[in-house]
Amino acid sequence: MRKTMCFIAALLLAVAGFAGAAELKEGQDYAAYNPPRATESRDKIEIAEFFWYGCGHCFQMEPELQKWLKKLPKDATFRRVPAVFPGRDGNPGQWASGAALYYTLEAMGVGEKLHGDIFSAVHVDRADVLGDKGMIDWLGKKGVDTKTFSATYQSFAVRSKVLRAMQITQAHGLDGVPALIVDGRYRAINGAGDVFAVTDGLIDKARKDRGGKK
Repeated sequence: MRKTMCFIAALLLAVAGFAGAAELKEGQDYAAYNPPRATESRDKIEIAEFFWYGCGHCFQMEPELQKWLKKLPKDATFRRVPAVFPGRDGNPGQWASGAALYYTLEAMGVGEKLHGDIFSAVHVDRADVLGDKGMIDWLGKKGVDTKTFSATYQSFAVRSKVLRAMQITQAHGLDGVPALIVDGRYRAINGAGDVFAVTDGLIDKARKDRGGKK
């Protein structure tokens, strides 16, 4: 089960005190992509977070992530990618409903507003938000237009984004979440220490790779 691949939160968030990119060690603190993976941003250093709403450690990391994002350098940008793994038939399988939920709410303009609430509903309230019926019931209570949601959820545009999310997940060689990817070049290794300190160091490293300054 992919659920078991969510990593231990205590290790993920432990403080290691990295001073900068010079102290990071490949294979220990981060993994490098050669060649770099495609990003959506060319002008800025992109940090991509791969997550799943059913992952308890993604839920535990979210408050720290929000704090960290407030200090994101001006030459960096952030995006979320709902991780999706293929089923036996090669089509989006495990976690696809969570990705479709994310992209549907994003299309409706309420994605960021409800992102944290979804995590809380799943992990605190134990609500069946990732199941079709439970999803609709919960969204209705949140004031979301469920008819518009259902139509968007089943749309070609959302299905295409879910398929693309699966392809991106595979392209990054992920087997679990949470995962932070910097500029398509580096992945902070879970359990290496303070994942945000590592990511800060990788942002510095990516900036040097680009030949730029902060």
